[in-house]
Amino acid sequence: MKAIQKHRNIGISAHIDSGKTTLTERILYYTGRIHRVREVKGEDGGATMDFMELERERGITITSAATRVQWQDHTINVIDTPGHVDFTVEVERSLRVLDGAILVLCAVGGVQSQSLTVDRQMKRYHVPRIAFINKMDRTGADPQQVMQQIEEKLGITPLPLQIPIGREQDFEGVVDLIDMQAVYFRGEQGERVVREEIPSELRSEAEAARSAMLETLSLFSDDLMIAILEEEPIAAEQIHEVIRRATLAEEITPVLLGSAYRNKGVQPVLDAVVRYLPGPAEREVKALDLDAGDDGGEPVRVALAHDDEAPLVAMAFKTVVEQFGQLTYMRIYQGRLRKGGTYVNTRTGQRVRFGRLVRMHADQREDIDAAGAGDIVAAIGVDCASGDTFCGDGVRYALESIYVPDPVIRLSIEPLTRGGSDRMAKALERFRREDPTFRVYTDQETGQTLIAGMGQLHLEVYLERIRREYNVECLVGEPKVAYRERPTRSVPFNYRHRKQTGGAGQYAHVVGVLEPLEEAADVPYEFVDEITGGRIPREYIPAVDQGFRQSLAKGPLCECEVVGVRIRLQDGSYHEVDSSEMAFRTCAAACLREVLPKAGMVLLEPVMKVEVEAPEEYQGAICGHLSSRRGVITSTHTRLGTCIIQADVPLAEMFDYANQLRSMTQGKASFTMEFGSYKPVPKNVQDQVVARRREEKQQLVGSR
Repeated sequence: MKAIQKHRNIGISAHIDSGKTTLTERILYYTGRIHRVREVKGEDGGATMDFMELERERGITITSAATRVQWQDHTINVIDTPGHVDFTVEVERSLRVLDGAILVLCAVGGVQSQSLTVDRQMKRYHVPRIAFINKMDRTGADPQQVMQQIEEKLGITPLPLQIPIGREQDFEGVVDLIDMQAVYFRGEQGERVVREEIPSELRSEAEAARSAMLETLSLFSDDLMIAILEEEPIAAEQIHEVIRRATLAEEITPVLLGSAYRNKGVQPVLDAVVRYLPGPAEREVKALDLDAGDDGGEPVRVALAHDDEAPLVAMAFKTVVEQFGQLTYMRIYQGRLRKGGTYVNTRTGQRVRFGRLVRMHADQREDIDAAGAGDIVAAIGVDCASGDTFCGDGVRYALESIYVPDPVIRLSIEPLTRGGSDRMAKALERFRREDPTFRVYTDQETGQTLIAGMGQLHLEVYLERIRREYNVECLVGEPKVAYRERPTRSVPFNYRHRKQTGGAGQYAHVVGVLEPLEEAADVPYEFVDEITGGRIPREYIPAVDQGFRQSLAKGPLCECEVVGVRIRLQDGSYHEVDSSEMAFRTCAAACLREVLPKAGMVLLEPVMKVEVEAPEEYQGAICGHLSSRRGVITSTHTRLGTCIIQADVPLAEMFDYANQLRSMTQGKASFTMEFGSYKPVPKNVQDQVVARRREEKQQLVGSR
């Protein structure tokens, strides 16, 4: 058990361009994992963790990468995650299996749009975190402002453990408020950490900051509060212990300062990871025991043991399809995973042999024979899906799966040459298996292949990978928004299905009400069985439910998915001979097709949260342009000549926005966007969308 206490599994997450990968590169260097620092956009091949050719060309992280380092006799598994919201599933599945995280914030930009998304993901999985305010050497760096934003925007209590020595280009180091020492980072790569007396001009500021830190901590420790009131000296170990306890309880977030690019402040972040973030054994993980429930009852939730001697329970949290078999990233929660061992996939019930285990360092592999509780490793040649649970003999557990958001944008895609069809199909199947947010459909009427994802960049990256990795040039249709349809009023129904042929006929009869669900409802469809007295036999009720679900795939307006529907089945009738599950399924499907057009259907569209950062002189032009795109400006604020504009804008209006923003601001502005919510489309726009979709359908039918 001692080994597991010296183990940490952490992720590094942040908004785009906050310096996650640069920080990871320094962590690898200071822990001795690499012997030369490489930059994200450097001429020497790019950062270690950005190992894909596309990542190095674009200077962004596309896939999460894992590695393992040693620091102060602790073993740390580190996962570097992407910042772009288009690749949010990489962050989602990493945080699902990690025990702690470093939230990187820019000292100038502060809490930005993707910082909010990452914060929500950390809270969803209850992952304790420390915050690192990076880029303290940039003009306009203001850590105090960032602390305020952490408190106001993220709703968490920041606990600054340092104050800066100098700002912007004069940033030299930090003052450690726990040990009350000045910390400098000397040497060519900042590898020598030097502790000295606090400069006299910073002494009073440091004492005030330490008092504020202790005052915050005293809320979480009675002993500390008594020591402060009685003015007793407070040992550093006592402070570390209170910080750790409050961090694990997610009551505070310790905040550190530095500049990863300038090699300042990184080693204290590693110290904080070891001191304040939890080991695997300190995180309570529960699984569903599929064998412990009563007959037909709910499975029982059990706490896992984090013990090497217990039966294995592990989760496959990421899959990568390769030439010689699938690479599956595994998090082991209890037991030992052994090379050559056979384990049960509880989703499929099949026994799977693990022929080869490896430890990952970005794209490099090191073969291993076994791994214990709390570790993160990869298996080669195991056929499974993201979120699958593997168990050893004696247990049948299922871990909570990974949250996967729905895609918001679609493209049609076809190969330019006939010979490319097979290769394109292979590529799409591979990407679909690797990325749960990437979907592939075939339009039943047109025969077109459609791909769907989280944004234009998401699909652009996959199209580029098809071209490079599979040598297939594709013809891409215009981006299409994933609209949805929703009823606005209740409609009663009374539908009878009767079909007589030579043999046994079909008979089914359903009576009830279709109602719109509340807008805040968690589910898109709800079926309520109110049948009494056996008016419809119990064995036919699931078939009725299936029939209704079947008809929700295409709505009456423009054949989009129907959501926000509650169906109450109240009455009906059946025939002793002619009724069957198929008859009731057909009856329900036909009934809904008849009822939906009477339910006051409205079109819903995805509305994106957009954040634009630009020089102040362009603020009016950008706001006006967003408003002309049906955008609603939610906030604007200006700092040091830079304005940040936040708005809610329909996705349909955001295509090609990057080019227009660049030309409007001479290339000086940048923007990010993420999915916000589905909202009703204005009536005039709805009429245009419906007319356009019908026209497209007629053209396709005519061309056939």
